[in-house]
Amino acid sequence: MTKKIGKEQAWIDAREYSDEALALARQVLCEIEDGSEVFPAIRRHPLPGGEGFLSKHMLITAYREDVERGERAADRRLLAKIRVKPSRTLSGVTVVTVLTRPHPCPGECIFCPDYEGMPVSYLPDEPGAMRALHHEFDPYDQVAARIQALYEIGHPTDKIELLVLGGSWSAYPQKYQEWFLRRCFEAMNETESGTLAKAQALNETAQHRNVGLTIETRADLVTRAEVERLRKLGVTKVQMGVQSLNDEILALNKRGHTAQETRQAVALLRAAGFKIVLHWMPNLLGATLESDKEDFAHLWEWLSPDELKIYPTQLLEGTELFTYWERGEYKPYTTDELIKLIADIKLTIPRYCRVNRVVRDIPSDNVVEGNKRTSLRQDVHRELERQGEGCQCIRCREVRGQEVEPEACELSDLVYSANGAEEHFLSYVTPDDKLAGFLRLSFPSHLSPKTSLEDLAGAAIIREVHVYGQSLGVGRELGGAAQHAGLGTSLMREAEETAKEAGFSRLAVIAAVGTRHYYLERGFERGRYYLVKAL
Repeated sequence: MTKKIGKEQAWIDAREYSDEALALARQVLCEIEDGSEVFPAIRRHPLPGGEGFLSKHMLITAYREDVERGERAADRRLLAKIRVKPSRTLSGVTVVTVLTRPHPCPGECIFCPDYEGMPVSYLPDEPGAMRALHHEFDPYDQVAARIQALYEIGHPTDKIELLVLGGSWSAYPQKYQEWFLRRCFEAMNETESGTLAKAQALNETAQHRNVGLTIETRADLVTRAEVERLRKLGVTKVQMGVQSLNDEILALNKRGHTAQETRQAVALLRAAGFKIVLHWMPNLLGATLESDKEDFAHLWEWLSPDELKIYPTQLLEGTELFTYWERGEYKPYTTDELIKLIADIKLTIPRYCRVNRVVRDIPSDNVVEGNKRTSLRQDVHRELERQGEGCQCIRCREVRGQEVEPEACELSDLVYSANGAEEHFLSYVTPDDKLAGFLRLSFPSHLSPKTSLEDLAGAAIIREVHVYGQSLGVGRELGGAAQHAGLGTSLMREAEETAKEAGFSRLAVIAAVGTRHYYLERGFERGRYYLVKAL
């Protein structure tokens, strides 16, 4: 990517570096290539005049200039060492988050902030919200700016997982939804298309391919018609606020739907092949530490989400919950109580689930009372270490930057029942029990809800294929990296054999727009909304 698009200039370090600084940067790069660690090499070469030290951004600028001029061969290992915040893409993809404009929400939750000019439940000083405000919620500018910013700090931008936040997606006007996503795709394509379908078609071979599309919605908005429409839009993953599975607590907090509606929505989404991310909130009005532990157990008995966000209730001024607190009718958990609670329940999370968050990224000065620490995940891990325990969730077992020997990985098939379906979590695990890649294979049954999606008739469904490790560009390889080591193809073969042995004659995959060619190259054909293959 060589050109700048949109308003991204405000989000990147666009300073002009002096020739002297760039010369120092090239010297540091040579030392890193020769085996020196990054920061010791930087410290050996301070900037002249007492101006401090080189930044990683300077190293990346010098590296890219040399590669573009043909003075340095592209070296992905070197780039990985100097990349700023490498953890952003260690899960295998590059996540780009965008927010929709403010729009009324059908819920009246007592814990949600409702700031003027912001989508319901979002604060204007949250990092993602700040970027959206800067770009006036324009989808094209948000996507273009984020891609450019990530590129500038050394991250690959070939494979983009688009995360659409901001409100209950299904409550927005349909024309706005189509326009919003079309503009997102056009930003990834770096060209305008006129229609969403054309933008999606272009993205199949674009420089920045969409490998996942996530939206947020509510359980009471999930219907068969809505599920079909989400597939037409290209959605592959759905986030949904469960908050609690206790109807009394849901009613007290004015959530607006029941636990049974949540179960029905999750079952329908699973039957349609979507990846399911649920939000769960301890410390709601009416809850206790003991009732939260009991409620958390129901997540795995009734819903079995693929991913989970734990969002402890945060007491914010201006919410209805704040008035309960003022009257002495609500008391937030202390930080220590919360750490102990999350540490206890984290040990019960199955190996097929990924815990994405354990606290919202709300600046602490907004929180009136209770936990104000945004580093809660690290606090919980320290507590587990103190207990001599460890979490088994996906995020805690990802190989991340660790080198992988594919021939040393062991294939595992974790089978569990969920919402009427038989789920197979096929995974490759390293000798030290790190997760190198996995595939979610779903066998619907007569107990599964009907979707009316003709592509899925009589088919087993691949809901997700994910190979971990530092994100690599499409078609590129890096020795020792899990990606492009053949693990994905091997998981696909195993899924086909497992489905055939179970008596299925067809296999369908819920493919993101930018991954369609991956499956087409492996014998799948285009259906209406899914890619399908006869076994």
